[in-house]
Amino acid sequence: MIDEQNQFRNTVWYLIPVIVGNAIPILTLPVFTRLLSVEDYGIYALSLVYAIFINGISNFGLSLSYERNFFENKNDLQRAGLLYATLVFIIGTYLLSAALTFLFRKPLSNLVIGSPQYGHILFIAYCATGMTALKTYFLTYFKNTGNAKLFVWYTIDENLTTVLFSWIMIRYFGMGVAGLLWGQLLASAIVFLLLSIRFLRKLPFNIDFTLLKSSLKLSLPLTPRFFFGVIGNQFDKYMIGLLNTVGGVGIYNLGQKIANVTFTFMTAIQNVFSPQVYSIMFNEGESGGVSIGRYLTPFLYVSVAGGLVLSLFAEELIIILTPVSYHGAINIVTLFSLLYVTYFFGKQPQLIYAKKTGITSLLTLLSISLNIVINIPFIYLWGVEGAAWGSLVAGIISGSIAFHVSQKYYRIGWEYPKLLLILGSFFVFALLSLAFFKLQFFYELRLIAKIGFLLIFAFIGYRLKIVSRENILLIKQSFIKAKPINS
Repeated sequence: MIDEQNQFRNTVWYLIPVIVGNAIPILTLPVFTRLLSVEDYGIYALSLVYAIFINGISNFGLSLSYERNFFENKNDLQRAGLLYATLVFIIGTYLLSAALTFLFRKPLSNLVIGSPQYGHILFIAYCATGMTALKTYFLTYFKNTGNAKLFVWYTIDENLTTVLFSWIMIRYFGMGVAGLLWGQLLASAIVFLLLSIRFLRKLPFNIDFTLLKSSLKLSLPLTPRFFFGVIGNQFDKYMIGLLNTVGGVGIYNLGQKIANVTFTFMTAIQNVFSPQVYSIMFNEGESGGVSIGRYLTPFLYVSVAGGLVLSLFAEELIIILTPVSYHGAINIVTLFSLLYVTYFFGKQPQLIYAKKTGITSLLTLLSISLNIVINIPFIYLWGVEGAAWGSLVAGIISGSIAFHVSQKYYRIGWEYPKLLLILGSFFVFALLSLAFFKLQFFYELRLIAKIGFLLIFAFIGYRLKIVSRENILLIKQSFIKAKPINS
């Protein structure tokens, strides 16, 4: 009994930072939505379109190949050689892209945002996004060594520091939307510096360009994927800016940002199961697919549960936390919560494990094509909400195709009846809640319906034996495996 109590305390300890990290974007809404207008948020979102696009290309897909090759190198010297060589290369491309962005900031701003006066914001956005990307290689090391505690704490520290710096920049220095980006840049730079010092003390400095070359061979075919992937993910915002208004981009971005809590929550869960999935793949080969499928079902249920809660209560969150001018984001949150939950299957490393990175680029190109073809008429006809519906429809179609292709190269033995029931109930409950809101049913009835949906979903988990003592212990044990590096 004592051991079980200790396990429970440890599990809660690891979950607290995850909960805090998911709460930060929501709890800060009353502050920033009253300091910034929807147009400010639109400028912020469009500047990030460029920043994410250029940084995605500059990384040459090394983030995925680094994570994969980490498991092929067993000792600290090899892993250090891979880590430091990758960082040196990425820092070089980051600085080069930063210089080019600074030189051409005004014409780029005119192209992306619609006015050359935001060139400085575009440049800061690139620097902030690039600095955030640099530190992820250190965090990936924590994740792959099972050090969930340090992984999450460094992430949460950065989030809290970003909020503090951004508030100071906007409130006391009057920097407006630029303050959001300066806060992110300063916080990421501090965390990167602290991580660099920690790793240089704990991990022997070694640059192995042979391992970097091996990673580049695997990652270069991924570059088109990132190139087209960013176009697909950010195209909707750009089109809203062209066909609608910059303020419309702000509403859309806010809804997407809140819904991203679902994605962040699922990514935190992925950081738990991903190393175990890789381990089973490398240790058991093709025969490990059945055990992987059984292992992942409880994690899918937990991911969906997080998305369901957010989608059902998006109305309450936005109305309570934001001014009326932002309330158009309510439907956006629900639709993107649906979309992000389907990404669970895309997070499985089947094609990366099989070294079929070229196929991932082709799948990404297909996804982008669908997103563009569907989004243009949807945005033209239904504006901001049409973009969310278009992204959801395109995401489901392209995700289904990617799922089918991934299964050909590494077959995971999914528990399909359980998966269909979990996802089906989620979609039904979320869409019914959205319909009730749009039809303006009495709020009391809608609230009762939402609570009922949650109770039914919990009952489904119980009947499927997913909500059980054994599976709760499984998830606990996955979190508890964290150990500090070299300690």
